[in-house]
Amino acid sequence: MAKAIEVVGLYKYYGEVKAVDGVSFTVEEGEIFGLVGPNGAGKTTTIECVEGLRQPDKGYIRVLGLDPQRDGYKLREKIGVQLQEASLPERMKVWEALDLFGSFYPHHIDSKKLLEQMGLADKGRTPFEKLSGGQKQRLLIALALINDPELLFLDELTTGLDPQARRAMWDLVREIRNKGKTIFLTTHYMEEAERLCDRVAIMDHGRFLALDTPENLIRSLGAETRVVFNLDQALDENRLLQIDGVTRVEKSGDNVIVYGRGAKLVSHIVSFLEEERLPFSHLRLEQPCLEDVFLVLTGKEIRD
Repeated sequence: MAKAIEVVGLYKYYGEVKAVDGVSFTVEEGEIFGLVGPNGAGKTTTIECVEGLRQPDKGYIRVLGLDPQRDGYKLREKIGVQLQEASLPERMKVWEALDLFGSFYPHHIDSKKLLEQMGLADKGRTPFEKLSGGQKQRLLIALALINDPELLFLDELTTGLDPQARRAMWDLVREIRNKGKTIFLTTHYMEEAERLCDRVAIMDHGRFLALDTPENLIRSLGAETRVVFNLDQALDENRLLQIDGVTRVEKSGDNVIVYGRGAKLVSHIVSFLEEERLPFSHLRLEQPCLEDVFLVLTGKEIRD
């Protein structure tokens, strides 16, 4: 498969701080590639170097076969960029923004069709300040797509959105990829990366800690499944440890958290509780996820 992005040995310094510390990666054409990590990990600096918005101190970068610094004008006709801190004048109407951004390119797609695709067909005459958070993000994506780019950059796309708007944005990203676009996104939401991305790079303190598909990253962790339930009476935790597949048990208030492995772990635990006539409630299964991978790699929860 052809490479949309190739980066080798990328460094970026701010004084004595290494914002990006020697990262190397490729992005294949047609994939959704995610760069995840906490705020301050170096994600935005990395993506801005790749876009050509920031000059790297060292490293080799090619985007769609072009050097972002030397071939900037040619590259900008082939890419779309949604910036993390992007905004528009409050009174600018949606159609005015699309007309303005379309005028920046020698070729652009029909703005009415684009508004329909973004679910903004009835918002053409609405000022930017009157749009909801999700609608503003959709408009910013529309502006990034106005030149019909081959490669789309999305930097912290869903920050500040409520859960419903965030999931609607995920559906939109999938639709864009299904139209043949390559997408490079950054996020500090691990669930977002797990749901959307074909491959994920986990970044912290300027370095890549891991890079693979979400499934492979989780599988490589070898993490245990968690079975959580409420129990109103005392229980000898050692008895749970005798259940086939159980590796450890934790107690938090009325919650009992049982860790273990195996396809029949849940059924073994439920059978034990019923045989011992221990009334339980709110039983749920928690599978390993990218958040667990991050915790293992960094030793801490993701920072907002």
